[in-house]
Amino acid sequence: MFNATRACELLVGLPAVNVLEVDEPLVGRLVVTVESRVETPDCAGCGERAWVKDRPVVDLVDLTCFGRPVTLRWRKHRWCCPRRWCRVGSWTHEDPRIAAPRLSVTDRAGRWATLQVGRAGRAVSDVARELGADWHAINDAVIAYGTALLDADENRVGQVEAMGVDEVLFARQGPWRTQAWSTSIVDVASGQLLDVIEGRSAAGLCAWLAAMPAAWRDAICWAVLDLSGPWRLAFDTMLPDAGQVADPFHLVKLANERLDEVRRRVQNETLGHRGRKDDPLYRSRRLLTMADERLDDRGRTKLLGLLDAGDPRGEVRTAWHAKEVVRSLYEIGDPDLAAAFVDRLGHDLQDQDCPPEVRRLGRTIVRWADQIAAWHRARVSNGPTEAINNLIKRVKRVAFGFRRFAHYRIRALLYAGRPNWHLLATVTPR
Repeated sequence: MFNATRACELLVGLPAVNVLEVDEPLVGRLVVTVESRVETPDCAGCGERAWVKDRPVVDLVDLTCFGRPVTLRWRKHRWCCPRRWCRVGSWTHEDPRIAAPRLSVTDRAGRWATLQVGRAGRAVSDVARELGADWHAINDAVIAYGTALLDADENRVGQVEAMGVDEVLFARQGPWRTQAWSTSIVDVASGQLLDVIEGRSAAGLCAWLAAMPAAWRDAICWAVLDLSGPWRLAFDTMLPDAGQVADPFHLVKLANERLDEVRRRVQNETLGHRGRKDDPLYRSRRLLTMADERLDDRGRTKLLGLLDAGDPRGEVRTAWHAKEVVRSLYEIGDPDLAAAFVDRLGHDLQDQDCPPEVRRLGRTIVRWADQIAAWHRARVSNGPTEAINNLIKRVKRVAFGFRRFAHYRIRALLYAGRPNWHLLATVTPR
């Protein structure tokens, strides 16, 4: 014989509940009323059999059913001790299999939303719209389950051979839109985000490294950084045995910036104004920063002609050659030869015949000579770190920015930190 009540319980799919009612008060939205099947408990204080004091009703957002959003209306049991002198008073029955305390979504809806927002990178508003829920309800669930998942995944951060750090903009705060930065810490060998910390100071990175086990720090062979003094100080302090590697991209970028500074200064000195579309040096700005091997005969001829027309003292040409020599550094295969080349290059670029911007580049190369030459031994770069920063920026774009750093960190780690998603079904939300 067909049992309609049992069929409803199977469709609802929750353990130890009675389905009291299924209604559609609003078109396109189901309301399922359930109660837990519980035995009358004993008072924890005196052992007396408890009385039912009240039957409060809690509305929870549940997963969709047949394409319609669902509200799970849970009739709870509030118990009380019949003895007036007992200090226990009253308590409410909780079942974490249905919903976690202080969350307004069911347990299964919270885990599904965490998977959608954290792993798939969907917007909280998108998931909330699909479930017919409030944005805050879904965001609270994602943060609660996401925090529990990251805390439970003790093996997420394993041994790291090469670690990279870089800053990424967290938010613009206050009426003056002050920039608030964060630091992403990445395993550049595997391309995994290890953590995101607030600020971009050496103190913050030192504190994070100090919190890691000493054996974990000792296993790091290479520390990759851009030409940043705070990162260098942090690595000198906390990772004294790790070799520091200056990222090639940032060195070439610096050489291009010095070249552009020379071009703009010569432009202003010769013509008395900033670059205009018909000025030779302004027309050459893209060709100057292009890699030499990417210039065809027509492009090279055009560039040399523009330099002849707009660079009377040859300063821009000198800076262009300096940039190309810096780039050629990474074509050397022998680490010892590369170290000697870097040392010689840094001193040659400080010659008095060079433009002042090129001499500044030479001083920087001398100051970072060991880190620049270390690339030829390590062959690691901050490329994976920049890729992780791109994933973090994607999370920011989807969320239209963040106000709380804790939420920003959890969302970034869920999306780019590679947690063990199999643990999501076993964690208890915080």
